[in-house]
Order: sequence, then structure tokens, then C-alpha cells
Amino acid sequence: MSFCYRDLISLFNQSFAATYNTRLERGDDEPIYLPADAEVGHHRIIFAHGFFASALHEVAHWLLAGEARRTQVDYGYWYCPDGRDGEQQRQFEAVEIKPQAIEWALSLCCGFHFNVSCDNLNGSVEPDRHAFKALVREQALRYLEQGFPSRAQTLMAALRRHYQRPALTAADFS
Repeated sequence: MSFCYRDLISLFNQSFAATYNTRLERGDDEPIYLPADAEVGHHRIIFAHGFFASALHEVAHWLLAGEARRTQVDYGYWYCPDGRDGEQQRQFEAVEIKPQAIEWALSLCCGFHFNVSCDNLNGSVEPDRHAFKALVREQALRYLEQGFPSRAQTLMAALRRHYQRPALTAADFS
């Protein structure tokens, strides 16, 4: 199956542009979330270089962010770029568990292959991808049991309809 970022943009914007004044947009550089300002009247989730996986990841952050966070550039979160030491990597992974659990679910709703991202290619510590993936899986299963955030549920349903995918089960997160 082919995955076109334009489909994802369309589905996201149909789901949220009117109700949340937020649009998903393709970027040419690093991903970023920009709240509406004097120059642009809508909030923008800008993903990297037309990459489908980048769009899913950035959308997952938005689906999790609360109202106050959505008024701040990049939701006001701390971000330490690639090249992190051990403590910085632990902090990075701790804040990435929930968004990556949502990203995994979104990927499954599309039939798109998911890879966890430790995002530290040039760091002084080698991330334990298997341990991190286990934590992301644990969170995804918790969401599956207790319910994903409501905006995530909305987009997941739209993706499942578009890609003709069944409802998620625990077995999908293996």
C-alpha cells in the first residue's frame, strides 16, 4: 500500500481545522508546532520533508497536548537535540512514551509500519531501543484498555475508515 502525506493532511484537516483552528502542513525543514499569530490565523503542525512518519509523530504530540500547551511554540516543551548524554536521553524518552504510543496506534490505523524513535544518533549513550519500545507498548496497551485521548480517537477512526482497517487489538502492538 502506498502512503501519501497528502491523504493524512486531508484527513487531519477535515477532522480538526474547523473545530480546533489547526492544520497539518508539510514543511521543508525540522518539524515544529506553531500557534496562530498575527501573521497566520491558524495553528500549524509542520512536519518534516513530506515524510509520512514525521507527520504521524507530530500529530501524535498535538493529539496529546492540552489547551494551554497548544498556545505555545512546540507546546512549550523542553527539547534537547540529538547528541544527548545518558540523563538527557532518559528525560527525552520519558516525555516521548505517550506520544509514541499514540503514533504507534495511528500507524496501525493506516497499516503503516511503526518504529520507535530514540532520536540520539550522535549522543554519548547508546539508547536501549528494545526497552524503550517495551515502555511505549505498555502505554499503548494502557490507552487501548482505558481509552485513547478523545482527539486521538477521532483521528484513529478517520484513518481506519480511509485505509479500511479494523479496530485495534492488543495483538496489534506486538
